[in-house]
Amino acid sequence: MESSSQVVSPLRQRMIEDMRMRKLCEKTQVAYIRAVRKLAAYLKRSPDTATAEELRRFQLYLVDQGTSPATLNATIMGLKFFFDVTLNRGELMAKMQSVRMPRTLPVVLSRDEVARLIAAAPNLKSQTALSIAYGTGLRASEVIALKVGDIDSERMMLRVEQGKGQKDRYAMLSPILLERLRCWWRLGHAQGKILPGGWLFPGLNPMDPVTTRQLNRAIHAAAETAKIDKRVSMHTLRHSFATHLLEQKVDIRVIQVMLGHKKLETTALYTQVATERL
Repeated sequence: MESSSQVVSPLRQRMIEDMRMRKLCEKTQVAYIRAVRKLAAYLKRSPDTATAEELRRFQLYLVDQGTSPATLNATIMGLKFFFDVTLNRGELMAKMQSVRMPRTLPVVLSRDEVARLIAAAPNLKSQTALSIAYGTGLRASEVIALKVGDIDSERMMLRVEQGKGQKDRYAMLSPILLERLRCWWRLGHAQGKILPGGWLFPGLNPMDPVTTRQLNRAIHAAAETAKIDKRVSMHTLRHSFATHLLEQKVDIRVIQVMLGHKKLETTALYTQVATERL
């Protein structure tokens, strides 16, 4: 998280240790450090000297700068951790309030568009990764974290280890998906890309998995080739998976479990885009 040549202040080091103690994921740690750095840049002095009124004015400054609700809330969460946990001065955050997130409907592809998109993917590896994302509803971060040993062909299941929220779960494998995985495994193994017990979708270095950025680059190229005008990302396949299941009258509570949603109301959003329900 910090380069070896960069000097880390005792205050930042303590915050990093506090985050490590609570086993916060690296992405969260980076976001929290970024939030404190923003405050320090605004104050032009050490962030631990901030007053409650200065924190209030900092939030107003972020709003006036056009900061999005998501970024604003993420910044507030980082500062809350810093003042509440690292400094033990949570009362300073009393005047900083999170903002309501606008509720937007997800972009959903038709079944024909999904088929065209996957077929237009640039190579077998990206075709298989996109197929997994759509056929199981996995997040992009969960797709790239898959290993060969996560495939259970006997039970027709895919093990998702430490998904969002650091929770394990299983996804169902269809015969078509399993065959696609086998085709990719045979090619990747023959080319020396897939190592024994290694990543299912390795990057340029087989010791590392492909990145979410590389997958998004592949899906954007596929959407352009397939002439799909909708705004498409890897998460679009997850939205399409849930919506199509709902249209097939699969119980929404089952879909909730398959998606790994903590709250049912998160899954219920898809009832607003499922054409059969509309």
